[in-house]
Amino acid sequence: MVTLKIGNLAPVFTLHDQNGKKVSLKDFKDKKNVVLYFYPKAMTPGCTVQACGLRDSKKDLAKFSAVSLGISPDPVARLKKFEDKEDLNFVLLSDEDHAIADNYGVWGLKKFMGREFMGIIRTTFVIDKKGKIAHIMDKVKTKSHHEDVMAILESL
Repeated sequence: MVTLKIGNLAPVFTLHDQNGKKVSLKDFKDKKNVVLYFYPKAMTPGCTVQACGLRDSKKDLAKFSAVSLGISPDPVARLKKFEDKEDLNFVLLSDEDHAIADNYGVWGLKKFMGREFMGIIRTTFVIDKKGKIAHIMDKVKTKSHHEDVMAILESL
């Protein structure tokens, strides 16, 4: 498994968003800080709380010249439903083959209710305008995620 560290260049990617449009990490280089968060599945309780927190923090993120990008293994159609249902105002990206999750080291063995399976390990990367990883949140609390992200951006 890949282990990224603060200061590493963030692995580049191009994925389809909830509207089927291609979005690349390089689209934001030299323009925006990126809050890149990996979440297991759209429209589940924890993922919804996390996404809505970021939705409601869009203006605060803009103060730090930052945008949110959410990545999950969901197909584009499910991401579009998620966006519409929760009135989300940021980019959701489909990583169905989990290749990008693998590149970021967040695809791994999970345990839930006595069952073991492979999936997304909820993780957030703050990527600076130069494309370097400025912070890694590997202990994500969905309810306070947006507040934690703001505190990190303030400290950078």
